[in-house]
Amino acid sequence: MERHPRQEPSRAPRRRAEPRPVGPAPEAGTLREAALAHLARFAVTEAGLLRVLHRRIDRWARRAEAEGQPTDRIAAAMIAARAAAVEVARRLVSAGAVDDAAFAASRARRLNQSGRSRRAIQAHLAAKGVAGSTAAAVLEEAEPDELAAALGHLRRRRAGPFAAEQPPSQEARLKTLGALARAGFPRDVAERALDMEPDEAEQRLLEARRG
Repeated sequence: MERHPRQEPSRAPRRRAEPRPVGPAPEAGTLREAALAHLARFAVTEAGLLRVLHRRIDRWARRAEAEGQPTDRIAAAMIAARAAAVEVARRLVSAGAVDDAAFAASRARRLNQSGRSRRAIQAHLAAKGVAGSTAAAVLEEAEPDELAAALGHLRRRRAGPFAAEQPPSQEARLKTLGALARAGFPRDVAERALDMEPDEAEQRLLEARRG
């Protein structure tokens, strides 16, 4: 019996969805909602929050440009929206919802426990928008434990007292010293960490984590 190839039912071509209108430029109300939604998920500085809001405004501007809106109208709307974003961020700071010092203290503590040097912590806080004076005050009040951080760094790299080969070779020691220097640790701290016995290093890390 002759079999005929199965024919697929014909399908009508899909209609491409029409792009949604871009709508008005972000204003204070929508920017505040966006800010609160971001703060519900992430800790952020005032500068970091402004970057988030500015990205939202920039996305609107790109869509408005693609839609064919006049360039001068887009530029004027962006200026107004950016001014509104600054005011939204300022009010959230005043309300205590955004606190650069608290952010810096929490982030510095976490970074120190994860093996970051004081210098690396300062660089990280600066990148997040924390003012230098604020970062300095936070780090002065809660001085990072540089030795414990160096040991944490070595443990992650399985180097120094945490290396499989004990004691490490002179070549390995010099290589590790270079890595610690690049990570921002002072030479004396690096050498103290490298000179520790494995059991002592483990105990020192355990004490640091207990606080």
